Amino acid sequence: MTDRSRGVLYLVAAAVLWSFGGLLIKKLGGLHFMATAGGRSAIAAVVLWFVARPISARITRGQLAGAICYAGTVICFVLATTTTTAANAILLQYTAPIYVALISNRLLGERITGVDWGSIVVVLAGMGLFFMDRLSGAGMIGNAFAVISGIFFAFNVVLLRRERHGSPMAIVLLGNIITALVGLPFLFVTPPTGTDLLYLLPLGLFQLGLGYVLFVLGVRYVSAIEGTLIPVIEPLLNPLWVSLFFGEQPSFHAIIGGAVVIAAVTGRGVVQALLSRRAAEPESAQGLPQ
Repeated sequence: MTDRSRGVLYLVAAAVLWSFGGLLIKKLGGLHFMATAGGRSAIAAVVLWFVARPISARITRGQLAGAICYAGTVICFVLATTTTTAANAILLQYTAPIYVALISNRLLGERITGVDWGSIVVVLAGMGLFFMDRLSGAGMIGNAFAVISGIFFAFNVVLLRRERHGSPMAIVLLGNIITALVGLPFLFVTPPTGTDLLYLLPLGLFQLGLGYVLFVLGVRYVSAIEGTLIPVIEPLLNPLWVSLFFGEQPSFHAIIGGAVVIAAVTGRGVVQALLSRRAAEPESAQGLPQ
């Protein structure tokens, strides 16, 4: 298995774990949304502490910037989901590939191709179709937070990719610590019940903690644009779990939109693999006897 294939598998696994967030958060009765964000990040930070060790005691500016972007992603998305529809929040956050395409060349030197731009357009169109029945013009403040969350996510992916030869786990560890420090005081607003803690544990351990461990491992081996395009399967899986556990059936538009997104992401991966193989052939040929 190539490094790139391993990276893609890590990202797919991360997206699957992330997708359980909606189902588990649905179970968290009246817990304040910031308490939810802080609680799961505190648990995730414990997981990441053991994974990231040993890390340097010296925090670089790049790691701190990445941690702030991580915390901004999580907090702004939580704010968005409480002030606009879930569909708006997810769709607007996953505009992140656009921002990655605009900044990755300058910050990483990774060229964005026509295939990349085409994939972004098709993915966004498919997600628009997927969420068509649930999109709303209301909640403009929430929509703004969702866009900001997407921008933070884009910079977080780029900074994780930039730190790939250093300690990218330190970024998500610090990001979760920041989120926990901001969110945990809200536990005094709505103290958690035993049931809340029961659902916060898998949210922190698996959905966020292990999910980001896999994501960071994956970003090491793929481009920044792939790091934001492949995880778009996460919002498609989220309603699948809700459908299985709560009996909510997806609409016809949602099924078609989901198929378009998966086809676009898969198709881009196939094209990228073919182009990489074609580029490697002349190099291999140079080593053959004349």
